[in-house]
Amino acid sequence: MDSATALVETGTMDSTFWLTAGGILLLLVFSAFFSGSETALTAASRGKLRSIADKGSRGAEKALKITEDNERLIGSVLLGNNMVNILATSLATSLFTGVFGDGGVALATLVMTLLVLIFAEVLPKTYAITNAEVAAARVAAPIAFIIAIASPVVSAVRLLVRLVLRLFGVRADPDSQILAVREEIAGALQLGHSEGVVEKEDRDRILGALDLSDRAVEEIMLHRSQIEMINATDAPADILSQCMKSNHTRLPVYRNEPENIIGILHTKDLLRAIYKLGTEGGSVANALDKFKVTDVMMKPYFVPETTTLDEQMRQFLHMRTHFALVVDEYGSLQGLLTLEDILEEIVGEITDEFDPAGADHVVRPGEDGNYLVDGAMTIRDLNRAMEWSLPDEEANTIAGLVIHEAQMIPTVGQVFAFHGFRFEVSARKDNRLTRLKIRPLMDATE
Repeated sequence: MDSATALVETGTMDSTFWLTAGGILLLLVFSAFFSGSETALTAASRGKLRSIADKGSRGAEKALKITEDNERLIGSVLLGNNMVNILATSLATSLFTGVFGDGGVALATLVMTLLVLIFAEVLPKTYAITNAEVAAARVAAPIAFIIAIASPVVSAVRLLVRLVLRLFGVRADPDSQILAVREEIAGALQLGHSEGVVEKEDRDRILGALDLSDRAVEEIMLHRSQIEMINATDAPADILSQCMKSNHTRLPVYRNEPENIIGILHTKDLLRAIYKLGTEGGSVANALDKFKVTDVMMKPYFVPETTTLDEQMRQFLHMRTHFALVVDEYGSLQGLLTLEDILEEIVGEITDEFDPAGADHVVRPGEDGNYLVDGAMTIRDLNRAMEWSLPDEEANTIAGLVIHEAQMIPTVGQVFAFHGFRFEVSARKDNRLTRLKIRPLMDATE
């Protein structure tokens, strides 16, 4: 009878041992699932998930939905992960204590730490990082079910956490993003360029498009001092001669004074009008006598200098024009803007055979290690060309930056050092700095 009892007890102990061991292994599998799911869903790119979902993947569509509220997602996954880890550790402690006595506690801690670290943390998370979008699509459905079940507990925990954070003066906004989408894209492009994956030209084009909403037309317009204009009171022959010599197809027309812009003359309209008058009158001379510039010019289009570039580009496309005159808050002419100017902020300088002035803003290296820069070159263009980071908050052009920092209009030969660069004025016309020599201070030798 005693032997039979001992045999039954031994069999019972063996069954309990294997059942407990099996339960621990099952809990480790659940722990690996939760750890991998957390990493996959947080590391997956929403842009890539959207692309996969558009191809018909229901898992990707579900993943997009549950990642809209990351706080609830993380809370539910961590709740499940901690529950299975604590339960697995408790079962392991009970199992090892029954076999090894009091020394089983330390042994259970060591064994479970290794098992959880390797098989429930590192292994699933490594896989999830390597295949984030695929893994996120696969686990989205079961995780959505778990979120639905754990929602009451997670909501209570979320409320408690916010109350505790509020005691320390921290307010959590679940709807706010740590990084805006545009900043994420910009950061990814900069990282890709530094690692050699993204070409500089591709990075500059995309960043240029992203920055249009942050920049105003006054930053890139052609200043009024450089605008070529037509005087409406000039003789028709002089107007025709000026248009034929000009590099531009559109020229503002003023009367009496340059501030009084009354229209825009297109070269094609001018030639059509003269040709029509010539065919009707019999000679070009007669056509010129009858020609009036006010009959063929277009109505001028004025825009405020504070308009953003993306808004102005939309206006150009909507109005089917790409030529605007920029005015300040008092209505005074400040400059001229074209659609090409905006496009150049994305694709870089656009030049053709009729645009010889386009080479003026090219950065030319000098023999002494300096870079020769046109004073009218924008700081943004210089930064893009040279991979520098000169600030453009206080000035738009290089000359403007030097004048702002020097708090004066420098003379030729004066040297300044600021923002980690050495600036030397090499040419000046009236009050404008037309040419500068620039080089990083680390390369400069006095």
